[in-house]
Amino acid sequence: MAVEGEILWQMDEARKADLNITQFMRWLADRGKQMRSYHDLHAWSVDDLAGFWSAIADYFDLDIEGDCTAVVSSDSMPKTRWFAGTRINYAEHVLRHEVTGDPSRVMLHHGSELRDFETMSWAEVGGAVRKLATRLRAMGIKPGDRVAAYMPNIVETFIAMLAATAIGAVWTSAAPEFGAQTVIDRFAQIDPKLIFACNGYRFGGKDFDRSDELARILSALPSTRYLVLLDYLPAANKAPDFAQETTAWPALFNGPDVAREDFSFTRVASHHPLWILFTSGTTGLPKPIVQGHLGIVLEHYKSAAFHFELKKDGALFFYSTTGWMVWNTLSWSLLMDGRAVLYDGHPAYPDTRLLWRIADQVRATVIGVSPTYIQMVKQQGIVPCNEFSLEALQAVMLVGSPSTPETFEWVFANVKSDVWASSQSGGTEFCSGLLAGSPLLPTRAGEIQAAALGVDACAFDDEGNVIVDDVGELVIRKPMPSMPLFFWGDPDNERYTASYFEDWPGVWRHGDRVRFTAHGGNFVLGRSDATLNRFGVRIGSAEVYRTMENIAGVADSLIVCIEDGKGGFYMPLFVKMANGAAFTESFKKDIASRLRKERSPRHVPDDIVEAPDIPLTLTGKKMEVPVRKLLMGSAIEKVASRDATRNPAALEWFASFAARRLA
Repeated sequence: MAVEGEILWQMDEARKADLNITQFMRWLADRGKQMRSYHDLHAWSVDDLAGFWSAIADYFDLDIEGDCTAVVSSDSMPKTRWFAGTRINYAEHVLRHEVTGDPSRVMLHHGSELRDFETMSWAEVGGAVRKLATRLRAMGIKPGDRVAAYMPNIVETFIAMLAATAIGAVWTSAAPEFGAQTVIDRFAQIDPKLIFACNGYRFGGKDFDRSDELARILSALPSTRYLVLLDYLPAANKAPDFAQETTAWPALFNGPDVAREDFSFTRVASHHPLWILFTSGTTGLPKPIVQGHLGIVLEHYKSAAFHFELKKDGALFFYSTTGWMVWNTLSWSLLMDGRAVLYDGHPAYPDTRLLWRIADQVRATVIGVSPTYIQMVKQQGIVPCNEFSLEALQAVMLVGSPSTPETFEWVFANVKSDVWASSQSGGTEFCSGLLAGSPLLPTRAGEIQAAALGVDACAFDDEGNVIVDDVGELVIRKPMPSMPLFFWGDPDNERYTASYFEDWPGVWRHGDRVRFTAHGGNFVLGRSDATLNRFGVRIGSAEVYRTMENIAGVADSLIVCIEDGKGGFYMPLFVKMANGAAFTESFKKDIASRLRKERSPRHVPDDIVEAPDIPLTLTGKKMEVPVRKLLMGSAIEKVASRDATRNPAALEWFASFAARRLA
């Protein structure tokens, strides 16, 4: 059995010589920057931000219009700006390889539970994007207008995203599994002018009609003038008459093609919003994080090339929904002139071999899965290398939650002995990784190899001191290009600052518990705040509470989620009943049903427990973090002071519950 920190694998020198990062270091050496190791390169990348990010722009020959000398402003986070005065377009970079080779070569592999796997070429995708973008312009969609999608991870959604961003519109998306109120909580904050939507989807062999949910969403969005409706689920009810001007998806592609020479991408200011990603609504509404074209282009080239080692003709297969930031990173392989894989459906239907089957079919070079999925495969006794060739596979990325030493060991024994297995950790806030990997470094059991290039990450103790070989708060001490520009609707950055800079002004507090090792590796030990990490997807406790508050008989509730140390999670919901209300099995089933329908299947707890009271702070806030710590084994005196608790007896009940569970 693997021991934590044990070296399990190292890439041979011949293979290292062909790495993207090795070629970059040679390029730097030709320009007088000698880097002997990954750690040398990382140290330079955070010590000389302007030099490093300017080198990224030059090395990848980015199409940046204007004077690029003002690489990074002197403003402290969160007001730092990059390449001020320049103009750029994200979609232009994603699609620019259409003309660098045979345009008929494969760009996208796509399939779902409703569709067989097919491919689209660079010419087909580029042509569809130009045609749709031209139609959007004709409809009056202008730079800065918000365009939203209530769509699954299918090719239409991908084309819509590229078309919207190609003309400077601001993109956002929500997965169709989200209940109506969860979508309204997001979209109502940003006033979308146009929405792409489907009428339903299939998941795990079951059909889910979303016609009623879509009608409710649209009725709550008076800003939405246009609806583009995709008839994706054949069995869905006939769409009602919407107040919005409605166009069927195929109708947007009527008429002649738009040639490359007749189309121009809208190059926008470097700090112009590209898309809005929503973080978990732990307190209040989900946070609408705005990221810019320039920052994302820089960060995504760096990550694709040096932390995923994607190459020309390689294929990236990440299982994701459109409600997770990972979906926005699927273009990484396209930036590198490779292929992307889109899949909509249950990851283990009809069986847990599915993702390996897809990876083999499309000749994926990099696959991203969660440790939870690996645990499912392992428990069912499936050995991918015995059933699939996986000949092209070069890397397995373990993302979404901390990985155990056993997970790493299983990958090498059951997937491929000579594969780069890498655990990486990032965030919606950056749409990328913070703690990443490099095949220049050894793979150690359960350990993330290093901080990502350009990321000045470390652990702080409670007093703000850097600590090593001890557990602390993950912080970022210097700005990154893909950091949020701002939160939508937060003009003075009050909510932004309170979310990440309240503890240590000018230093980003990420909300993860982390331990850095003396050799530069690190271990993420879970969330330090009240965010619910549900099977690798972060959701907000506030979303659960909004549903619970509308259930008759519920006086109050509290939900937490803890990692079980094996790649899984335990998410209990505690319910305080109103006087005279009965806590029955049918009542518990009603709660689960409401959460599944109004929110999503991921919002359904593992356990619903009646509690005599919900512990509150003196200011009336639910004590989620102390309860979470109790369930992880901490003593009550270490998680909260009685003097800071409005109802100490309630916290004592939770301490007893935790002791019984952990016994």
